[in-house]
Formats: sequence, C-alpha cells, structure tokens
Amino acid sequence: MQYSLLSVAFRQYRLLARHHAKFAKRFYSSDIRNIGILAHIDAGKTTTTERMLFYAGKTRSLGEVHRGNTVTDYLTQERERGITICSSAVTFGWNGKRINLLDTPGHIDFTMEVEQSLYAVDGVIIVLDGTAGVEAQTVTVWTQADKHNLPRLVFVNKMDRPDANFDKCVDDLKAKLDAKPICMQIPAKNIDGQLGIYDVITMELLTWQQKDLGRTYNKVKLEASDELRQLQDKRNELIDELSGIDDELAEVVISTERFDNISSELIVQALRRATCSQKVVPVLLGSAYKNIGIQCLMDAVNAYLPTPAERNQIYNCFGNDLAGKVFKIVHDKQRGPLTLVRLIRGELKRGMRVLCSRGQAEVITKIYEPLADEYREVNSIQAGDVAICSGLKSTVTGDLLTTSHTSLKNAQKRFLQSQDSTAPQKDVDNDDGADELDVSHGLFSFEPKIPDAVYFCSIEPPSISSQTAMEQALKQLQREDPSLRVSYDSVTGQTVLGGMGELHMDIVKSRLLTEYKIDVDLGPLQIAYKETIEAPAITTLSVEKEIAGSKQNVNITLEVVNNQTELFSLDKSPENLPNLNALRPRLLQVVRKGATAALERGPRVGGQVVDTQIRLHNITVGRGTADSFVMAAAAQCVQKVLTTSGTRLLEPIMSIQIVAPNERISGIIADLSRRRAIIKDVAPKGDRNKLIFVNAPLAELSGYSSALRTISSGTASMTMQPCGFSEINPLDEAIAVRRAQGLE
Repeated sequence: MQYSLLSVAFRQYRLLARHHAKFAKRFYSSDIRNIGILAHIDAGKTTTTERMLFYAGKTRSLGEVHRGNTVTDYLTQERERGITICSSAVTFGWNGKRINLLDTPGHIDFTMEVEQSLYAVDGVIIVLDGTAGVEAQTVTVWTQADKHNLPRLVFVNKMDRPDANFDKCVDDLKAKLDAKPICMQIPAKNIDGQLGIYDVITMELLTWQQKDLGRTYNKVKLEASDELRQLQDKRNELIDELSGIDDELAEVVISTERFDNISSELIVQALRRATCSQKVVPVLLGSAYKNIGIQCLMDAVNAYLPTPAERNQIYNCFGNDLAGKVFKIVHDKQRGPLTLVRLIRGELKRGMRVLCSRGQAEVITKIYEPLADEYREVNSIQAGDVAICSGLKSTVTGDLLTTSHTSLKNAQKRFLQSQDSTAPQKDVDNDDGADELDVSHGLFSFEPKIPDAVYFCSIEPPSISSQTAMEQALKQLQREDPSLRVSYDSVTGQTVLGGMGELHMDIVKSRLLTEYKIDVDLGPLQIAYKETIEAPAITTLSVEKEIAGSKQNVNITLEVVNNQTELFSLDKSPENLPNLNALRPRLLQVVRKGATAALERGPRVGGQVVDTQIRLHNITVGRGTADSFVMAAAAQCVQKVLTTSGTRLLEPIMSIQIVAPNERISGIIADLSRRRAIIKDVAPKGDRNKLIFVNAPLAELSGYSSALRTISSGTASMTMQPCGFSEINPLDEAIAVRRAQGLE
C-alpha cells in the first residue's frame, strides 16, 4: 500500500495560509511541537531539516548544502562554506501538528547558538553520522540537552553508505553517553545495497520511491521468513525493555502473559511516557540525502516528544497572563532588530505593549511566523508557539516578556507561595516594585552561560570616518552572538575582539564586510591566556587626593589567596571582623565591585586572573569620599598586590580527535609530540583507520588543520574543542609573554 505525504487537510491549510493569512488556523499547545536538531558538524542536520520542509509542503524543491540553496543556511558565509553558523527557526505542519524546529550549528565555535536555542524547545533530535557514531560535538550537545532536561530522539543518518554501522552507533550511545536506546527501526539493505527500513513495532518493511524524491513510500507486512522471526525477536526485546520501565505496560504484559498480544498502540503510548520522562531514547535511522526515513522521523516527533503543556510548569504562576522567553535576536536590513520569542503563557498580539523582566516597556509592532530569513506576518500567536517580533529595541537574550509590573509581581507572589506556603510574603501592592523585579528576574529569566574566549585580536576600521559605523555593527553582532566579546583596551587605545576560535573571528570579519560594508582590519590572533597568583599576598594602600575642593581619603588592606569558589570575602580574624561588620553594606558593595573588576586584567599579559579570592582585612574612608574614589582605590590595591606577588600564566588546552589511515598515524603522532601534545588514546576505527585522542596547548595549534592535511596527504580529519586551562612551564611562559607583548 502506498502512502502520500501530504494530507488533504494540510493542502487546504497551506492554501488558506498563503492567500488568507489573517484567517490562518490557530494551533494550540497540544498540537505544537517545539524541537531542536543537534549534531556534530557534517552529520546531516541541515539536510534533514530541508527534507522535513520539502515533505511538509513548505518548499517546492529540495535544498542542498553543497549547492548553497538551503532555507536554514541563509547567510552568505554559510552557503559559501557549507556549514551552519547561526541557528534558525522554521515552522511547518505535519499530520495535524505544528512543528517549530530550530536548526543549530555543529561547529564548536558556535556552541553558544545551541545553548540559546535549547531554552526555547521542549525536545531535541540528535543526528548521528552512521559511519562515525558518537563524535566530539555529539557529546557536547548531549550534555547541553541534559542540562536543560530535554527528551530526545536519535536519528542515525547516512545509513545508505557501505561503511555505515547501525549497531556501533547504538553501542556508542550506551558507552559514551550513558543512554538507554530503544531501537524502533533496524536497517534493511537489498542485494543492490539499497536502503530500506524494518519497523520493529509494526513489523513492516518500509521502502522509498526515489522517482518522486521520496515523497511516497511502501509498507509491506512481512510473511513467514527469517527476517520476520528476527523482527519478532527485536519487538519482544523492545517490549521487555519498556515493561521494565513503564508500569502500565508491565501490567498489560503480566495480564496477557504473551508479548504477541501487545498491540502497537500500547507500545507507542508506553514509549512516549518513557521518552518524555527521559528514561529512554528512541532510535530511528535513514538517509536524509537519499530521502529515506524522514517521514518516520517527523511521525516520531509528533508521537514521542512532549507538547508545550507538558513542560515549563514553573510558569503556571502566570496563569493566563502573558509570559514569553526571548531566546535569540537577529538584525534584518529592512525590519531592524528581530526578536525570537517562545511564548509560554497567554496570547501575544500585534501592537501589544510588553514589559521585559529588567523593567523596560516596549511595543511589538509586527509578529512573523518563522521560516529562516523569510517572514509571513500574523496577527497573534498562542501559548506554546514560537514567533519573531519586531519593534523590541532594548530587549536582550534571556529576558522574560510580560504585560505589566503587576502581572510580574503577582506571578512572583504565586511562585513563592507554591514554593513555601509558610514563608512570609512581601508586600507586592506598592507602586515601586524595583526590588521585586530584581528578584523576579532571577526567578523567571535566564542568562545563558557565555563560554570563555580562547582567541582575541584587535580590530581597526578602514578609516576614522568608519569608526562609529564599525562600533554600531559590532554592537549588533554582539547582541546576536553573546559569545563575541567586544572591549576597549585603554592602554593601547584599540578595540579588542574575543571569540571562540579562528573560524569565529573570520566569520565576524566577513559579516562586517558583506552585511555592513566595512572592510575592517583584524590584528594577529592572540591566545586568551589566564593568570593566577603564585602564593597568597597582602598589601595596604593609602590614597589621598583633593578633587574639586573635596578631600578624598581611603586606606585599604587587601589579601589575595587561592580559591576557586568565591571572588570576594571578609577577613574573619577577631581583630578585623567587628570593624568590617560595622561597615555600611553599600560601602562593601562598592569595594567588592572595584576589587573584582581589577581581576579582569592581570599584570603579566593582561589576562583574566582566576582561581583567586580577594579578602578584605580593613578599610578606612574619609568623610565626603565619593564611591567612585573608593572603587578606584580598591582596584589599585588589587593591582598593587598582584604586581608585587606576581602571577603565573594558564594556557588554554584543546581536546582534539583525529581520524587517519593506519599508515599515517606515526607521522601525525611525531608532529603532535613537537607541539607539546599529550596523546590520551589511540583506538581503531573500522579496518583501515585509527582515532587519536589528544590534548594540546592552543598556542601550538595555529594552522594545524593545514599541517595535518599535508602530513596525511589529505586523508585525515580532525575536530577540536576547548577543554580547560593548564599551567605553563617557565620556558614556554617566557615565550608566551614575549609573543603577547609583540616581541616575537
């Protein structure tokens, strides 16, 4: 029997949506799936997304990464390089459900894009390369999904290739990710090597018709054969695993006493419960490039991933009031800043006045349905949906949107009551509410953790007249990408960029040229070293100065000690503690701010000082001394003690995975040994290749990808990601200091 991919209902929906947008069908949270698609680079995320859009009727032709015509990779740099750089949102319908999908980058330099996107989704698809299994970035994105408690599906892609190994991918999920995979499908290849799929639950063989680009596929019930018996065993194993997790299914199994009597519907229901509770991970397979298995993947999204109503229970305190998360911002040449919002509660309408959790009120001028860089205007969106809003000029990633101060304060009050009904409640009926908003900001909004920069460089405009335009462009790019650091070096008078890698910095320069027409000059890339103290030290600083006729006087004693948890503390000794406890809280806050700010620039190479705690022993402030003077004195005291006691450098270490033919391994390892690398492991990968796990200093890896291609004659590949900082030996430290000072 042949199945068409586009139902009559969805043909009607698309026609109505295209010609009568204001009468478009409203989807409610039970019919919505908000998902992200995550993977290692080149596993096939974007190709899988393009197939979903094509089969759902959103596009009329198949986009291909190598042709540069994909919907979600719309930036010039993405199409030129064939990689995803910015996450993008698309919306499409499938079998009565509305799927909002976020396609994310797979390169480690753009992991911040993944982190932002995960705040907006209720579940994720992890795409594996069937020939490679679980790779370095797969582990990274899996850990990110764990942090957000997201249910997930696994799609093993590229199963049409001769070297694909489905069983190895499943074993990798167990061994490397500590997952409990449930194989819903197993591969079926005919004598010609063409890929089909056995459905373990329904015990059918699925084959795709390539003459219509995979739009239709056949389902065939297997007759008595070895394949049927193998499939029956797999189905029984699946039921056995699920019944050990799901009580409802276990009761049915016990009452029927036979696995054969368990219907497919019961298995699907049990698998959904187990997936939503993150006890198992359903595993599907296919080949996105060959148009195989994508429809089953979309069916699995509808069947097994949770609805918005099943997530975000913390926001029940808003009731029917508006609550929406801002998870990404992009800039459009015609429309200005566009804000991607995940609406959690209430209804968002065009022209509505909203308040962000930082207290700023703005008006939403227009609302769009997302389709990467294409926009279809709508009048409103419902709870659980994702939309793009224009008109929000000061909102930033992490803000929570509500309708008013009152709504936010009432939600906070209900939240606190639900947390502890016996705790005394603050009065939230006053008009000020500033303190309430600060607390509410911590409760209801999120601030994505921005990873440390590993490279930095100076940036100069082509002329003085372009300085303002460059600063404005950098401000917009930083608003889109919080992992881009922009700072001003008061010593050199230069603007300094900090980023996640060479590719990251190159993309920033390219976007400034193509989008803002500013041909900037980037200085040589510098390693983002950090510094730490060699030993505890203490010093006293007395500063006295007359400013505008007012005498300013501060005497302060500070100590720096090794500590990885706290930045600032008070000395607990009996002679100092009584005096410190008598200080005004505002004065302590000013001292803390000035002292900790001084740790941002160490005395050796200007790196951030880490693993260091500042301990206040004593402070005396003259009458009439300004807070800014106290802050500056605290910063000078810290700089003095760091300079006097000395610091040592910490260099960034990169974790590298190299895949190379067996005959090239010795040459690669010899080259790595000259780069101060530590070989962690060498493991076989197939019959002809080996996988090398290496930790190496970033300072030794400049241009290493080109060197690796030369050594291996283009047969080796590598992935690299940060894995922390390590102390550097005195000889290499001296070289690093000279390089940072521009002497080498």
